[in-house]
Amino acid sequence: MILVNGVANAMVHPADRGLSYGDGVFRTLLLRDAFNANWRRQYAKLASDCARLGIICPDMAVFEQDFTQLDANENAGVLKLVVTRGAGQRGYAMHQPISPTRIVSTAPLPVYPSQCDVDGVMVYVCQLRLSRQPLLAGIKHLNRLENVLARSEWQDPDIMEGLLQDDTGHVIGGTMTNLFAVRGHQLFTPDLSNSGIAGVTRERILAIAVKLGLSIKISQLSLSDIFEADEVMLCNSVIGIWQVRELGQKQWQKGHYVALLRSLLEADND
Repeated sequence: MILVNGVANAMVHPADRGLSYGDGVFRTLLLRDAFNANWRRQYAKLASDCARLGIICPDMAVFEQDFTQLDANENAGVLKLVVTRGAGQRGYAMHQPISPTRIVSTAPLPVYPSQCDVDGVMVYVCQLRLSRQPLLAGIKHLNRLENVLARSEWQDPDIMEGLLQDDTGHVIGGTMTNLFAVRGHQLFTPDLSNSGIAGVTRERILAIAVKLGLSIKISQLSLSDIFEADEVMLCNSVIGIWQVRELGQKQWQKGHYVALLRSLLEADND
């Protein structure tokens, strides 16, 4: 199902700035047992991203009204929320006022091999380098061309994700995931001050890691730092957590913390 401003199967205006310029933000949620997992956290991040771009974010209650129109029989899937600045005049200038466009859609859960959760995944180091732009860093904005181009670099079905670096060689994350590395009792994740997306699942893992006695380090990480880690993990709201089994010539055995983090993550629905 697709709702545009609450209307089923409506069309987006051709002059919508999300279509013309990528002028908008989005969130991807796991729909499970007709419940939008971590909805409050997801809405808070959506509203924060909108605020950083100066876009009016619809109220939480407006989205919740949209959710009532979803198919009651659709108990598991992916729920995507998009907010654009709306339809405007030609040109980059932000003419005011503009009413935002709100899009709510559902899709089936992607099918991944069962061993992704059990044995971990093979990951590719992408050639594309992410640009640095502090004003957009962390925001899940609609211009995802870097991710599209990076994902086009491999066709091997055994490779489940690509690792991205910025133009200085610092590791930022995956094409669709955030990244964590464990070394000893320290949990490292890349500094996203200049590029990348700060996902809700990343936020949740940072919050629960202290329960396992892990010391959290948000810092600039090189590929060497990743190769030297005891465990490397990827996460997003749909897959949860995957352990990296293989990256280039480096291979890891099944880790200790990934299973513990996964169990705590699955129990956290706030």
